[in-house]
Amino acid sequence: MSKPDPEKTVGNVHEALSRPLFNPVLKVTVGEGKLDYEIYLRTADLLRLQTPRSELVDADELMFQVVHQAQELWLKLLAHEVAEVVDDLDGDRLWEVTARLDRAVRITHCLSHELRVLETLTPDTYQVIRRHLGNGSGQESPGYNAVRVAASYVAEALDRLLARHEVALADVYAGLRPELKRVCELLVDLDEGYQTWLFTHYLLVRRTIGVGRDVAALDGVPTQILVGRMTQPLFRALWAVRNQLTAEWRREGGLPPGADREARVPA
Repeated sequence: MSKPDPEKTVGNVHEALSRPLFNPVLKVTVGEGKLDYEIYLRTADLLRLQTPRSELVDADELMFQVVHQAQELWLKLLAHEVAEVVDDLDGDRLWEVTARLDRAVRITHCLSHELRVLETLTPDTYQVIRRHLGNGSGQESPGYNAVRVAASYVAEALDRLLARHEVALADVYAGLRPELKRVCELLVDLDEGYQTWLFTHYLLVRRTIGVGRDVAALDGVPTQILVGRMTQPLFRALWAVRNQLTAEWRREGGLPPGADREARVPA
């Protein structure tokens, strides 16, 4: 068995990673902020936004900070994509609407999956990090608030779209305008992805600090209110129409379980 290399301790590895690195394929030094990739993405600025290792209150604090910063970047992109949908809806550019909404839905999936990384943070470690967060709250998130505002504009643009086509939501779901139903269903997908992200965050809070009337977030608000927040949709009308369709539903026209379906006369 080979002896451990004393030059490859944890401290030495971190020291090596803190310096510019030589890329053997390109035969250049990476990390000085001078290469086109680094200049375009502003990696020098981006990678300075985290607390230096020497100042971390716990080794897991870097993970906590990076995930939250990445969440804000995804939320910025999500708000941008949702805002772009407004002009496309107003211009009746439905292909563009569906393409952009498909992208937005995938972004919500990224947000939820990314939060799962934070689930590796144990409650005791988080309590150490939590002492250094002030009164910070997810309600203060610029991205979270931007998405909600952008979505409110989309909801109004959808109303204008339906008004121009002189069709109600219930009529869309009756099959009169399948292309509009596709748009509506993608908006529901977006809303579901957004609410799934909030639910994932709720579970994260539950496993780190707990949920209850006597458990307060750093802003002093009981964590129990998260239950209500995660069920508040972005597009209320698209969920309300489900209630309407169900209220208008009748049993007549169906077949009893086990009935001969081949003998049924086509409608």
